[in-house]
Amino acid sequence: MISKKHIAVFFSFIILISCNTNNSLREQEKISSFTKTLSLQGIAFKIHSTTSSSINALTIQPSGLEIDNSKVVHEIDGIVTNAEIDDLNSDGWPEVLIYINSAGSGSYGSVIGYSVNDGKSMGRIYYPNIMDNPEASQGYMGHDEFGIVETTLVQRFRTYNEGDYNANPTGEMRQIQYKLVDGKASRAFKVEKILEYPTVPDTEVEIEVVNPN
Repeated sequence: MISKKHIAVFFSFIILISCNTNNSLREQEKISSFTKTLSLQGIAFKIHSTTSSSINALTIQPSGLEIDNSKVVHEIDGIVTNAEIDDLNSDGWPEVLIYINSAGSGSYGSVIGYSVNDGKSMGRIYYPNIMDNPEASQGYMGHDEFGIVETTLVQRFRTYNEGDYNANPTGEMRQIQYKLVDGKASRAFKVEKILEYPTVPDTEVEIEVVNPN
């Protein structure tokens, strides 16, 4: 049974993503680069990426770290759609996440993330390949949306049934919730929940906002 908390997280994510992703994609169509500066708990990240081709360069420049503020550069397949910052493991230091959708009709999503280590440096966060998880990847054909909801990374996409065309999925909406955990070599995102919801046309969805207090 899907709890009220899960439904609240799901609809919070819908509202967040509908605004952020749609606006971001429209903006990327108009400009040839993505630039955003995010700051939290005294640490800042300047994020810049070209968006003019299928293969682009992503640059992350931290500032405010005590020891190492070295710039990192990634070659990415696709474009950056958004970036967010939050303290995902509640250790007093931020994590920065960059969301990427690949070039082509599939628009497969991925996340590049960094976690601050005790205010001194930053380390890469391991983000698992969805194809390595049979439950999460069943019916998956891209078109991902990402967002942070209450210190949880949420990935959302429409699933495809057998025979569906790329532009016309008929499956349910799947939501994968990830928590940040300490791994052996680095911090990593671990799947916490996989939820599915019937898909209802946007024009028919009525959301009632209830004050939890």
